[in-house]
Amino acid sequence: MSYRTDKDKLFQTLKKLTDVPSPSGFEDKIREVVIEELKPYADKIWVDSMGNVIALKKGSGEGKLMLAAHMDEIALMVKAIDKNGFIRFVPIGGWSPRILPGQRVVIVTLDGKTIRGVIGSKPPHIMKPEEQNKVIPIHELFIDIGVTSREEAEKLGVTIGSVIVMDRETVRIGNGDIVTGRALDDKIGVAVMIESFKELENPAVDVYAVATVQEEVGLKGARTAAYSISPDLAIALDVTVASDIPGVPEEDYVTRVGKGPAIKIMDGRAGTGQIVPKPIRDLLIRTAKEDNIPYQLEVLPGGTTDAAAIQLTKSGIPAGTVSIPTRYLHSPVELLSLEDSFNAVRLINGFIKRLNKDWVNNVLRREVK
Repeated sequence: MSYRTDKDKLFQTLKKLTDVPSPSGFEDKIREVVIEELKPYADKIWVDSMGNVIALKKGSGEGKLMLAAHMDEIALMVKAIDKNGFIRFVPIGGWSPRILPGQRVVIVTLDGKTIRGVIGSKPPHIMKPEEQNKVIPIHELFIDIGVTSREEAEKLGVTIGSVIVMDRETVRIGNGDIVTGRALDDKIGVAVMIESFKELENPAVDVYAVATVQEEVGLKGARTAAYSISPDLAIALDVTVASDIPGVPEEDYVTRVGKGPAIKIMDGRAGTGQIVPKPIRDLLIRTAKEDNIPYQLEVLPGGTTDAAAIQLTKSGIPAGTVSIPTRYLHSPVELLSLEDSFNAVRLINGFIKRLNKDWVNNVLRREVK
């Protein structure tokens, strides 16, 4: 099939999403961007009580599919301001402390103002020898916004509860196919979902595109959205580990950048996140083969996606995951391929075209007697 979207349009959508701070629980601004993108293509669109954006493209009544991609990003939150105006913070989501020292940041105040600062620590010049090579714990780090007192910081609008994101722009590098920036986890999933939704024409199943909230802090939005939609099946769109870099044995790569989107088989430690049901796994693989879409199979030793929460909703919802291979996850310089991302759009739309009542009732589930 021909596509209205392409890699350039996909990048433009991704850029709109990553330009907006969206810490878990503070997705207000990105929610409006998502609504703006989906609204012209949806038969109905609404925001639920958790803050998820749900867009519906009606099919011919042969089932219900939920697509889920989380619009929140890992971030930090102000916990205290000392008398000299230095800011102490706590993480929102899973940060590695070794990533944080020396980063430029943007503080978003409770009334929406933005203030720039830097994450500081004790200079190495005055450290004791035994301190030189240790990872500095988060509680020893602070943010310097260039003021000299707590009162001056508060006058700028910084308060306890203000949120903080990394100060990074999303850019294309190399041959233009590679993208790097902050919060590609999981704004690339949202971008792929949006572009896939735009391509839908007369699907057999009703398609619910859900931009979920608070995935990074417990898969919260997906759980409640799945409960209200009660779909026949679901697909999560998220990133996954690509460790195809120097120093990592090939068997630990999980996926490779540029080799196609990944079809998840299992994730979580020892399968505690998700083991994808055979009918969904097989149909995704068949779609990729028949439509000549490069793909990878993914077994992720740690971490999971919205699908892990969706599958346990109500009496159980069969769920799969299509992943975008991404290097340097949970850092300000995440890196992925637009070609992989565009092929994820192709994979999702090819999958949807193969869904119908017969597959839902006789393959996905079976009445034996």
